[in-house]
Amino acid sequence: MFRVWSLLLGYVCGNFLTAEVVSRRVSGKSSFERGSGNPGMANIGAQDGAGSAALVLAGDLLKTFLPCLLCRLVLFPEAGAAAAAYAGLGAILGHDFPVWHRFRGGKGVSCTCGALVSVSFGYGLLACAVGGIGVLVSHYLPVGAVLIPAAFLIPAFCRYGNEVGVLTVVMTLIMVQRHMPGLKNIPTGTEPRKDFLKKRKGSKRDQR
Repeated sequence: MFRVWSLLLGYVCGNFLTAEVVSRRVSGKSSFERGSGNPGMANIGAQDGAGSAALVLAGDLLKTFLPCLLCRLVLFPEAGAAAAAYAGLGAILGHDFPVWHRFRGGKGVSCTCGALVSVSFGYGLLACAVGGIGVLVSHYLPVGAVLIPAAFLIPAFCRYGNEVGVLTVVMTLIMVQRHMPGLKNIPTGTEPRKDFLKKRKGSKRDQR
């Protein structure tokens, strides 16, 4: 029974789209009407700057940590990591497919990071780092996004068992599905490239 309740609690929390709140607060417009139309950190950051992006990231992580830790530590402690994994999957589904917006939401990168860290703090952070390195090397955000849950697959199966492993497979498939348009654009050269290191070096030169 903990599976159903964990999924449901995660889904309800995931329906809170932080980007929508921040966008309306800053610009008076819906996040779905601005930039790429994605209610996520990258889009809001591109429109309103790093401060707004940080708020979106914090809110999306919080709405994922809340149900994950509540289920794991308070409601279903006997289920352990599995309770956090189900709640995390629910938060991802709520963010990506919110019922109040006709099941059209974001891409769930921050929620996925929060879910994995809730299951395993160390391995979760490592998976996020792998995703970050993937972006720095490939210069494509979709590549890094997919690498995050994919990097967690081996620890999930080996340390937490088949059930958490299968849930991580589901998270990976969802990430692939949400980023499929971008992944398809990479071979054609139409996907925007992100060279964060180059920008950082350029800013240092400007300061001299």
